[in-house]
Amino acid sequence: MEVDDPAPRGGAPPRIRRLEESVVNRIAAGEVIQRPSSAVKELVENSIDAGASTVSVTVKDGGLKLIQVSDDGHGIRCEDLPILCERHTTSKLSAYEDLQTIKSMGFRGEALASMTYVGHVTVTTITEGQLHGYRVSYRDGVMENDPKPCAAVKGTQVMVENLFYNMVARRKTLQNSNDDYPKIVDFISRFAVHHINVNFSCRKHGANRADVHSGSTSSRLDAIRNVYGASVVRDLMEIQVSDENAVDEIFKMDGFISNANYVAKKTTMILFINDRLVDCTSLKRATEFVYSAILPQASKPFIYMSINLPPEHVDVNIHPTKKEVSLLNQERIIEKIKDAIEEKLMNCNNTRIFQTQALNSSALTQANTRKDKGTEVSTPTGEKSQKIPVSQMVRTDPRDPSGRLHTYWQGQTSNLEKKSGLVAVRNIVRSRRNPKDAGDLSSRHELVTEIDYNLHPGLFDIVKNCTYVGVADEVFALIQHNTLLYLVNVVNVSKELMYQQALCRFGNFNAIQLSEPAPLLELLTMALKDDESMSDVNEKEKLEIAEVNTEILKENAEMINEYFSIHIDQGGNLTRLPVVLDQYTPDMDRLPEFMLTLGNDIAWDVEKECFRTAAAAIGNFYALHPPILPNPSGKGIRLYKKNKDSMESAGQADNDLTSTDEDDIDQELLAEAEAAWAQREWTIQHVLFPSMRLFLKPPKSMATDGTFVQVPSPPRFSCPLRLVLQFSLVLMLAP
Repeated sequence: MEVDDPAPRGGAPPRIRRLEESVVNRIAAGEVIQRPSSAVKELVENSIDAGASTVSVTVKDGGLKLIQVSDDGHGIRCEDLPILCERHTTSKLSAYEDLQTIKSMGFRGEALASMTYVGHVTVTTITEGQLHGYRVSYRDGVMENDPKPCAAVKGTQVMVENLFYNMVARRKTLQNSNDDYPKIVDFISRFAVHHINVNFSCRKHGANRADVHSGSTSSRLDAIRNVYGASVVRDLMEIQVSDENAVDEIFKMDGFISNANYVAKKTTMILFINDRLVDCTSLKRATEFVYSAILPQASKPFIYMSINLPPEHVDVNIHPTKKEVSLLNQERIIEKIKDAIEEKLMNCNNTRIFQTQALNSSALTQANTRKDKGTEVSTPTGEKSQKIPVSQMVRTDPRDPSGRLHTYWQGQTSNLEKKSGLVAVRNIVRSRRNPKDAGDLSSRHELVTEIDYNLHPGLFDIVKNCTYVGVADEVFALIQHNTLLYLVNVVNVSKELMYQQALCRFGNFNAIQLSEPAPLLELLTMALKDDESMSDVNEKEKLEIAEVNTEILKENAEMINEYFSIHIDQGGNLTRLPVVLDQYTPDMDRLPEFMLTLGNDIAWDVEKECFRTAAAAIGNFYALHPPILPNPSGKGIRLYKKNKDSMESAGQADNDLTSTDEDDIDQELLAEAEAAWAQREWTIQHVLFPSMRLFLKPPKSMATDGTFVQVPSPPRFSCPLRLVLQFSLVLMLAP
């Protein structure tokens, strides 16, 4: 019912009248079909309810021009076609009581009807045993003409054209065709993960390649791998929860959750309740709370859950689009799931552990006070001495935010700073240090003795007693020792640290188990293809080189497994890698290069050189190299423009940094790059430098090769610290 415009004050009250049925239906349709992705979800759910084993989705202009969903389900009877798109016509229930035991995803009979009120719908269907199918078009809930016989394949095809053609405001808000297609892909991806016996595909109209293509599989992990990639599956672990013995409820939950190694910028939560794709804000909030105590601030989890409850314990009729449901004893179920996730996370992560520590708010207050007016130092007698300027203060506590470079960079402080438990990390690294001598081979002892002989006492004192300040650029980090600042080459330092740790842990490594065996031949072939020095070598010769190196590694597999925990099975597959530094996993994108170095550059016949070159190869592989993706900070964000042709014009406008439109940026690639660089910065601060203070014995060469460079003292220059750092970097890079 509709109310007329209010009458003037003191006048007669407005009349109440019935709305026309067409208006009512259009209003209801706009509530059920809120956007193109809503229509796709409803149609895909209908296909699954029809017992389809293959579902194909084609979309044009984000679904506004065309949505086509085809399946090989049981089809629709010809005699049912006249009422197919009328409101509240359904084959899934006949009485209200059926809602208590409903198992299908659809039940209201509103979706198809709603689509006909906001778009042009054409249905083509054929049932088993028929010689031909039928095609019919609908508008405003009724057939436009009688069903026409046509050629058809088994199942049903629903085509929705010109969606929201009669809703001008809605269509204008959805004009950007890129807005809804990612949502459609996300829906199909979630269905593909859960319904592993159904083949799903989703593509843009006219595209040769599908953006989602999942085959039928018997393994949930394989389904996740097909949709989200092997890098996600590598960090997943199975979880199961049940409450079958409870008197008042019975529920089961099984799924996969990410461990502490998983790095992502936003949470991915796939939740199915009784095979129905839904959202549950309270459950998502509870799981994120658990992960917040485990993961660094920049990382978010991946969660897949399938919860099964008796149908009578689930109210499915609480949301127009059925995206939410209500559960009996919901708080208790969420609490049990939360406890199970917490227990699983605490017991499973053996290669990396992230400790958390509450940020001391008083320290931040002190930092601001010190920054503004210096610090007063009290003497034992209670008298206050002269104020010390900030520029002359010595950092003594790495947990003090005032001692970090980010404190002086307003507006650019990383969220990872909140995870500042360096003392806890240091204790973990120390407790995990293997006190047992790694071996009694004379060659190994000679190499360790060389490390001690080449030790630079001055650098050793700096490393042992330094305070981490922050990251200066892609390669250098800043530390302070007494009142002096030093730029440290992170790649060189981490490479030397990993080399020394490889010799110290010789024969006593823990191991990283690969989720799937990696064939050596494939790894070596990939490395040779990426090697620029091999560009003149043809593919056949590269394959021969890869085969030779594979045989070399297989022949020496027993030795490298015994001494370095690099396990290669009899089939020539790499299955394990060593844990060179606790809480740290190397960049697996560099694994092919590492295996090529082992096969090609190791002096296998001379024991001492064999150990030296193998440890050096491990050091180079495990070193903290910059991520492969360019740093997106500052002007680097222009490298992530979708339109590469606009790069030159962007380069000409260096001063106009705000000209980069968010719509022109590849947001998915940008998020991946930001997560990789944030994770590297976190690792440098919380893993590399605490371990460096404990284990590194810097060689004399580091004093002259640019690994450690003293920054000119700020008091000698009347300019900000930022300019001093830039001046120092220019001096280092100058010929």
